[in-house]
Amino acid sequence: MASVFNVILPVFALILAGFACRRLGLLGATAASEINRMVVWLCLPALLFEAMATVVWDEIWQPGFILAYGIATLGLFVLVLLVTLRRTGSLADASVCGLSASYANTGYMGIPLCLLVFGDAGMEPALIACLIVICVLFALAVVCIEVGLQNEKSVLAAVRQVGLALLSNPIVMAPVLGGLWAATAQPLPAPLHQFLKLLAAATGPCALIALGLFLAEKHAGPKQRGTGLVLIKLVAHPLLTWALAVHVFRLPPMWTHAALLLSALPTGTGPFMLAEFYRRESAEVSSTILLSTLGSLLTLSICLYLIAP
Repeated sequence: MASVFNVILPVFALILAGFACRRLGLLGATAASEINRMVVWLCLPALLFEAMATVVWDEIWQPGFILAYGIATLGLFVLVLLVTLRRTGSLADASVCGLSASYANTGYMGIPLCLLVFGDAGMEPALIACLIVICVLFALAVVCIEVGLQNEKSVLAAVRQVGLALLSNPIVMAPVLGGLWAATAQPLPAPLHQFLKLLAAATGPCALIALGLFLAEKHAGPKQRGTGLVLIKLVAHPLLTWALAVHVFRLPPMWTHAALLLSALPTGTGPFMLAEFYRRESAEVSSTILLSTLGSLLTLSICLYLIAP
């Protein structure tokens, strides 16, 4: 419990800092949106580009782990998306809900937690999970949202509009460009690499502060608690990942335990960033992040107890 608390406490502290700044009037009513735009246009693209440009593929090529974690994560995203789409009829809103149910906080919480539990060996599964969540799942959600926002009657016109939107979207293009750089096998120039690392390091803190700012606002309409999404994220996601890791892909113990722990993480700030950026309803997403982070104190502690030698 102490290890989990040490990892989660800074997350709550950053959310609280944003909440307090808004309630005390230190930051204005548009601060949440403006900080979030900075994250989407500067910080997150830098993180995605740097991650893809510097990754050593031989070190992270673990097909069993990639399939177990990837199938569980992407499968839940698609399932929740389809159920929500049938209920609401909005692909963009359904994509945000699907992301809320499957987007684990692998970067800000997963990496330090894996290092605490598994030592240096925990860095590999944590990095793979980060790439799956941020570079694959997040990009897929952006594509679905862009498709859902197109109103073109002509199929060719819609495809062209989506293509142009994706080409101009920094979240989609950053990992693509990073992968192209990695294909050259050339290291990033030192000043550029340091610039990217500084921007990337601001992604988590700024997104969490923006979340706190949003929570401090008084929102009209009924409160959306996101309880169902929280249960999917904290219970269904780790159970499905564990079943695939143990019974389908038969991963070694350390990789099985890492898959379980990484899938039991709470919802990260990615869904909130997209909801704010695309002007979708953010109340349910913010509640899901907050409640799942609080609930993960219990679920992660249970996971740590189960994997203890």
